[in-house]
Amino acid sequence: MKADFVNPFLESVVNVLSTMASMTVTAGTPSLKTDDVAKGDVTGLIGMTGQQTKGSFAITFTERAIFNIASKMLGDHPTEVDESVTDLVGEITNMATGGAKALFEQKGYDFDMAIPTVVAGKNHCIVHKSSGPKLILPFSTDAGEFFVEICFEP
Repeated sequence: MKADFVNPFLESVVNVLSTMASMTVTAGTPSLKTDDVAKGDVTGLIGMTGQQTKGSFAITFTERAIFNIASKMLGDHPTEVDESVTDLVGEITNMATGGAKALFEQKGYDFDMAIPTVVAGKNHCIVHKSSGPKLILPFSTDAGEFFVEICFEP
C-alpha cells in the first residue's frame, strides 16, 4: 500500500486526538491484518471512493481509551459503551477522515466519503468493502490503546 494512502490518515488521527482531547499519541509498528476481528471494543468505519481508487478507514478503541477520550472531550465519565460513546467514535471517525480527505486533495486525490458506521462489542468484526490489503497501525496514549485500519484497492 502506498504511503500516499496511509500518511494522511495517520497525520489526521494524531491531529484530531491531540487537538480535541489534549492527548499525546504514539504510533506503533504497522502490519498487515489477515482477519476481520477488531483489536478493540468500539470501531468507527467509513468508506471512501474516488476516480483513482476506493477504500476504507477504521479506528478502533479499547474501552479504557474511549472512556478516557470521552472524559477529556465531553466531560463525561462513561462506564459502559452507550450512545454517547458510539456517537463520539462516529464523530472522531468523521473528523479524522475529513482531515485526511483535505490532505489527499493537496496530493491530487479526490474522494467522496460515506457516513461512518459504528460497531461495538467484544470481538466484533470490521469488514472493509475494498479488496486491497488491510494495514493495521497500533497507537498508544496515556488513555489506552487504539488501532487504525486502512484498506485501499491497489
